[in-house]
Amino acid sequence: MASSSSSFLLAAVALAALFAVGSCGNELTLTIGKDSSSTKLSLITNIAISEVSVKPKGATDFSDDLKESPANTFTFDSKEPIKGPISFRFAAKAGGYRVVDDVIPADFKAVQFTRPANKSE
Repeated sequence: MASSSSSFLLAAVALAALFAVGSCGNELTLTIGKDSSSTKLSLITNIAISEVSVKPKGATDFSDDLKESPANTFTFDSKEPIKGPISFRFAAKAGGYRVVDDVIPADFKAVQFTRPANKSE
């Protein structure tokens, strides 16, 4: 049973997809920082993006923009435990926003993944 669970996790991570940041076609990789916890979500990006916000499960709207420190590391702090799945939004260089719904799973842990942007606002 543990083997099939591990295989499922590997398959889920292996099913990574790409999405374009603006029109430049760069691949954006999100890494959940090792300092993340039930009340803190640290997201590290491999390229410069701006106006990053998240929407945990049950929230009616996206958070205020996350603070960036150090460069390409965005932190979301909450007084309550953060519930997933979590949607991710950022400003694209070509204008508008890119939204990736439920990109961060409910049981998020420090893991690297890429996901497709599925709509623009």
